[in-house]
Formats: sequence, structure tokens, C-alpha cells
Amino acid sequence: MTAKTPGKAKLKDPFAEREASKYERPIPSRELILEVMKQQGVPLAGEEVAGFLEITEPDDLESLRRRLNAMERDGQLLRNRRDRYCVVNQTDLIAGRVIAHPDGFGFLRPDDGGEDLYLSSKEMRALMHDDRALVCVRGVDRRGRREGSVLQVLERKTHRIVGRLHEERGIYFVVPDSKYITHDFLIPAESLANAVPGQIVVVEVIEQPSRKRDPIGCITHVLGEHMAPGMEIEVAIHSYDLPSEWPEPVQAEIRHLGEEIPEAARADREDIRHLPLMTIDGEDARDFDDAVYCEPAAKGWKLLVAIADVSYYVRPDTALDQEAQRRGTSVYFPNRVIPMLPEVLSNGLCSLNPQVDRLCMVCEMSIGRDGTLLRSRFFQGLMNSHARLTYTEVAAILAGEKAPRRRYRTLIPHIEELHALYRALRRAREDRAAIDFETQESRIVFGEGKKIEKIIPVVRNDAHKLIEECMLAANTAAARFLERHKLPHLVRIHEGPGAERLADLRTLLGRLGLNLGGAEKPEPRDYCRLIEEIAGRPDEHLIQTVLLRSMAQAVYSPEQKGHFGLALDMYTHFTSPIRRYPDLLVHRAIRHAIEGKKRGAFPYGTNDMAQLGEHCSFTERRADEATRNVVAWLKCEYMLDKLGEAFDGVISSVTAFGLFVELKDIFIEGLVHVASLDKDFFHYDPAGLSLKGERTGITYRMGDVVKVVVARVNLDDRKIDLEIVKAPEPKPSAAGPRKKRKRSRS
Repeated sequence: MTAKTPGKAKLKDPFAEREASKYERPIPSRELILEVMKQQGVPLAGEEVAGFLEITEPDDLESLRRRLNAMERDGQLLRNRRDRYCVVNQTDLIAGRVIAHPDGFGFLRPDDGGEDLYLSSKEMRALMHDDRALVCVRGVDRRGRREGSVLQVLERKTHRIVGRLHEERGIYFVVPDSKYITHDFLIPAESLANAVPGQIVVVEVIEQPSRKRDPIGCITHVLGEHMAPGMEIEVAIHSYDLPSEWPEPVQAEIRHLGEEIPEAARADREDIRHLPLMTIDGEDARDFDDAVYCEPAAKGWKLLVAIADVSYYVRPDTALDQEAQRRGTSVYFPNRVIPMLPEVLSNGLCSLNPQVDRLCMVCEMSIGRDGTLLRSRFFQGLMNSHARLTYTEVAAILAGEKAPRRRYRTLIPHIEELHALYRALRRAREDRAAIDFETQESRIVFGEGKKIEKIIPVVRNDAHKLIEECMLAANTAAARFLERHKLPHLVRIHEGPGAERLADLRTLLGRLGLNLGGAEKPEPRDYCRLIEEIAGRPDEHLIQTVLLRSMAQAVYSPEQKGHFGLALDMYTHFTSPIRRYPDLLVHRAIRHAIEGKKRGAFPYGTNDMAQLGEHCSFTERRADEATRNVVAWLKCEYMLDKLGEAFDGVISSVTAFGLFVELKDIFIEGLVHVASLDKDFFHYDPAGLSLKGERTGITYRMGDVVKVVVARVNLDDRKIDLEIVKAPEPKPSAAGPRKKRKRSRS
């Protein structure tokens, strides 16, 4: 079968206007290209597609070539062995993103949603985590999962990895640090860059993997020895591709910035320097992006939340803006920060340091005595912070301690009004049944050589909660303001638990003698009732962790779906534009509205916000994963010299392969593998989420207190192996102990 003779396409491009608005030299849209190719019914070469579309100009031909390649990458077209393009039949072929599993298999998450496809270890040999691929459904495996077979890799995402160099029988290879990349990377002898086995190196991928061959790479950087101080952060930066250097165009844009705000920036702003605004942060905070002031009013209180006016300095489409967008968020490691903005802004002009003038975006709110937000307004201000207080100092002031009250005596009335407002906001929070998890957080304290000295609990006092409630009020006011002005913006959405997670949660709670109300659609109030019920239990914080994990992860999106955890219909992020790009976008929208500009002149549309929401959600997850990885490394390093030591612990979860135990007072978790549970054969009860001894009747459940000894520490895998020293007392069985049978451990 051959293609028809090239001629003018009969279809008129329905998206010509859209293409013309986006490009100086528009070419036919993807939709028209697909329609024309479907009309022909046979694979077409690139020049044949151009002929049917009557594209002849060299620049337009190049644009068409790039568009066809992009359509191939996105799974709309497939290129056959004769280098001809075919239209993908979406019912037979599925394009999506690869999710690798540390055990070697993986899944394909379809671009258009729907159920994931299972990819066997054999299929994954040619793929790596986060690649995009086109697969066909080859059948259903024994577990009832749709199984895919890879037809084509559409896009490679891994071009650089970090790992440790090894050598066996003269063959050099690098084992990646990322648990999601299960390939070993072969390194030719001429590409070693003077690295020696055992060192941590950065590898550029020369050849991607195939079904028959491991990937090949060359070493570009030698980071250093495996146990060198600070190595965990260097590994995370390269493993998660975190931007950490400022490009030259960014440096060029910020060279003119000094320590003082420009005189021209002061014009047309409300001068609120006379108000005793103050910042309240942790002792180790370096950037201060919010300040608060409160005074009594006839119906309650007037609250001002002043936020650093980052949007004045970071304008759309500048090199600084593009780099901030690329980073998406600041990354906070235990002993180092990778900021979203250069320090001249994050620690300088955009930090509300005490006794210096600063530009700010202010949310002024009237809050009733019952804690409800009555009205609000936003304005561009000029402020001067009257004090930099810490949470500890404010808590001491509220507790009546004399020394801090003498030091800040002029601010005492305002701090006490803030505290009175906080109590009203807390009552309102409880009335609307916002979920309040009191999970245990910890902080790593470093000693000499960047080594962990100790791990201490973080105690949240009323000062922490006071600032949190003020920020929640300002974020809520910002969401309402932008909704009224109908400007495209990002909101923070948090959906309730899905059916599968809810079923697992109910199973576990039932085993613990607990119940979550709300049937198939529990509300925040149902979670609150359960949290009240478990208060004071030894396993309270473990149950709270399980409740938290049952809910979806919060994301950024232009869709108004509400925030389940906060029990709010609309919510956004406004208060941290120094460290979060979504907040900067919200500031731009607010500035656009208060300056009275037309809605159509706003530089972002809903589609732009959807893409930015996905990107910002990704950078947030990336930062969280990188931070967890570093903390896990540091905790393993901390435990290396504690091999053989015994600790009290609490079972935090139970699986078929063993028990996870959280060590008391040091907040470190390790695994007791089922194979180490000797003198009995243990069976996993998925309904009760427990391991039970066949002969002794000993049962291990979440929340049980055990004594364990540190058996092994694997720094490469970030794993700590524990062994039971003292188990929970066995619970008597009415049937008595069973006869011992030969059975393999499971």
C-alpha cells in the first residue's frame, strides 16, 4: 500500500490561531499532522509529511522535523525500521513514564492515566527510572497485573549518575547510589579520570542500556573518598540533579544589587516602618521572609503578615527567574542549604533582617473573636523589622520569664495580643476539624568534622504554633483574594484518602481495636476524633504516622479541590517566596491585581499554571527525597560505631520479611529480618499486620516494645539491621502450642 500523491491537505487547521499566537513562523499543529497521516493510512517519511502539508521553506521544514521528533518522544508517533512515522494506536500501544523498583522490575505509568503496567526485570534491562517508553500490553501476569512489552524508548532521563567505583579482574564499573537505578555502569579504562576503586565519582552516560548490554559511561568528576565529611550532600546533589551553582547570566543580573533597597523601589508603597513588626524563627534561621504584627480591634484583632517582596527583584523571564523556576524550592539539608535564590537576595535584600528597611507584600486581616477571617486586603509596603525573635524567646516571654520580658519590654503587649489571637485561631481550627498531627520530629546536632554528635527531639511550643496559624490565615486570605479576581494561580491541594489506602488503614486500625468513622468517605472530623481517641497511647505517634500516610500527598495545581488536612475549601502558598517558587507566582498575581492591571495582561494562563504546578510538585518531592537520603546516610554513619550495642525500641511496622523498629530516644529505624527471629517459624498475618511464632505463640505487632541489638550497618544501602534481644511476652493460646513442623521461614 502506498501513500497518496502529495497535495494540499483537505483539512483546515483548527488550531492555526493558537499556533500563530505561540510562534513567529507557525507550522501545522500536532492535531492536523495526525489527521493528515491518518488519512493516508500508511507510514510516511518526514519529507512526505511535509509534502502533504505543503511545507517547502527550509526554516519551516526544520520546525516540522523538530515537531515530529517531539511527537515521537511524547508517544503520538512511532518511527519504524525504515525511518517512517506511524500514528500510534492508543488502544494497542501505551506511552508513559517508567517507575523502577530496587528489586529490578518496574512499572509504566501511562501518560493519560489509568492502571500502571508491570514491566519484568527482562524488560527493565533496557530502561532506567523516569525514562519514557512506548509499550504494548502482552498479557496479564499471575498476580492479575497487566504486563507490558517495550517497543520503543521515547525519552531518556538519566544522563548522569553518581556512585562508587569498583574493579573486578581488570573490569571497572560504577554501582549507582540511587536505589532506583539497578544497572552497573561499565567504565572503559581510558575513561577513569584518575579515579581509584572505592571513590565516589560522577559518571556521564555514553551509551544507554539495551536488553543485551549494560550502560557505558565515563567519569567526569571524582567527588572523593566514601566516608569523607560532607560526602553525603555531594552525592545527593548529583544523584538528584539538584542545581547548586549559579549560571553566569544569573550572576550578571545580580552584580548591581547591594545591601540597601533601591530608592526608586520606595515609591508608591505604604510606609509601615512605624509598626512594631517582628520576625519569629528558629535559632539557626538565616533568612527571614515573614514578619507579624497584631493589635486589638472592635470585633477582634487586626493582623498584619508582611512577606518579603521577592517579586520586585525577580521579574518574569529573566535569567534569575528561570533559575529560580528550575530549582523550584530551597533544599534544606541538616547542615547546608541550597537556596532557590542567590544569597544577596535570600539572606540580604529579601530577608527581613532587624532594623533595616525592606520591601514587603502585606496581607492585612480583620479576624473576629471566634477566629474567623472577616476581611482582608493586600498592599505593597515598606517595613522595618523591630526585632528578630526566636521561638524559644517568645515561649519564655509568654511563660513570664523576666530576662526576655525586660529585653523586649516594648514588644510585650503585641506579643501577648498575638498569643490571644492564636488561641482564637486554634479554636476556629478545632471547630472546622482541621487535622493536627503531633508527629515527633528530630534534629541532628553536628560535632567536629561534620559528624553527628547527637540526635535530639524538636519540641514545638506555642510560639511555633502561633506563627503557623498566622501563616495559615495569610495563605487562606491570598487564596480567596485571587479567586475573587479570577486570575490563574497555583493552589495547594490535598485530597483525602483513596479507596486502597483507606482499606489498608481500616485493617490495621481494626487490629488495634480502633475505628475510623466516615464509611467510604471519611472527613477531616473523623480523623480528628480518632486522633483524640489515641492520645496518650504508647503507640500514639506511630498511629498518627499511619494516618498521615493514608492520605494523598499535597501538590500544586490550578484546580480548586480544597485542602483535606486543613479542612479548607481553598488554600494557597503565599508566605515563603524566598524559598518556594509557587509563592513567588502567587505574589506576581496579587501585584497584578492590586496595581489594577487587566486580567488579560497577566503573563500566565491556566495551562501555564498546570505545567508549573507539576514542575513545582516535582521539585518539592525531589528536595524531600534528597533530604531523606542525606539524613538516612548520616544516621547510618552515626550507628557505625554502635555495632553490638543494645537499645530499647518500638515496632513501627510489620512486613512479611521482618519488623521495622524505631530506636528509643535517637529516632533511628532499623530492620529485624524474619530470618533472624530464631527458635521458631514465624508467619505473616496480612490482615492483622503481625508476625506470629508457630511454636511459641510470640506475636510481633506495631507498637510493641522490644529490646534490640545493632547487628549490621550498610552505608551504601542506607540500611541498619537489628536483632531481637528481648521480645514481647507471648500471649497464651487456647489451643496450646502446635507441634513443630519443618517449614521454611517466610
